[in-house]
Amino acid sequence: MIIDVHTHVFRDPQDFTEQFRRQAMRARGDAEIDLTASYEDYRREAGEPVRTIVFGGKARLSGIWVDDRYVAETVARNPETLIGFLSVDPTREGWQDELREGHQDLGLRGVKLLSMYAGFRPDDPSVEPLWRYATEHGLPVLLHTGTTFVSQAPLECTLPRHLDPVAIRFPDVKIILAHLGHPYEGECIAVIRKHPNVYADVSALHYRPFQLYHSLMLVQEYGVWDKLLFGTDYPFTNVDASLAGLRSLNRMLEGTALPRLDADEIESVIYRDSLSILDLS
Repeated sequence: MIIDVHTHVFRDPQDFTEQFRRQAMRARGDAEIDLTASYEDYRREAGEPVRTIVFGGKARLSGIWVDDRYVAETVARNPETLIGFLSVDPTREGWQDELREGHQDLGLRGVKLLSMYAGFRPDDPSVEPLWRYATEHGLPVLLHTGTTFVSQAPLECTLPRHLDPVAIRFPDVKIILAHLGHPYEGECIAVIRKHPNVYADVSALHYRPFQLYHSLMLVQEYGVWDKLLFGTDYPFTNVDASLAGLRSLNRMLEGTALPRLDADEIESVIYRDSLSILDLS
């Protein structure tokens, strides 16, 4: 069975500010967009059985705010296949109460952080209560790392290197760096190679196939295939498109002398038991 560690549930437009929606449209050539994400659509578009980690997101700076209760309600309708993560914005008052409520009252089993979108660094001392709570309660933490279309979101807050001191101080927390840190893949690989508790997902990377090939060749050369987890970033893409993108990379190289990716390792990423790795099985 496939485990998708990276999907969203949104209600558009109520979970986004108008500024966020305009910037999202700009990133897509000013095309109209619908950011609504429902599990029913996701399941219908998947070609094979999937268990799925799902979350919303909170980042007042960028104009994203999904109530964790909506995530919990979505999970409650599909308890056999969905695992919910809560989200907090540590720049806002009351975030520690939301952390406890999401975990203890709503039953959400991990944390999704949008550090760049909210404007904080994950190694900032103000975030230490979150890392301590995650340690005490065994909650995995998935963070957006890499690029964005949101103008006010500081790139300084998204660099994979900032998870290095966190992993040193909190070695018992399972940490997932989203999108393989794209376009800072080399930095991301250095962090996941160094720390046994740090992983990366490969969500939303197949749009740029040659860059994904290059990134996975770095993974191959550093010997860290085992640190990659499958994810989609639904609704921005889906399971079938993500699988096709990964499996087509070597075909892109036909007629060239470029080295091939290990196809068996790609399949291992696709079918990795990520829930066991994250202590969520």
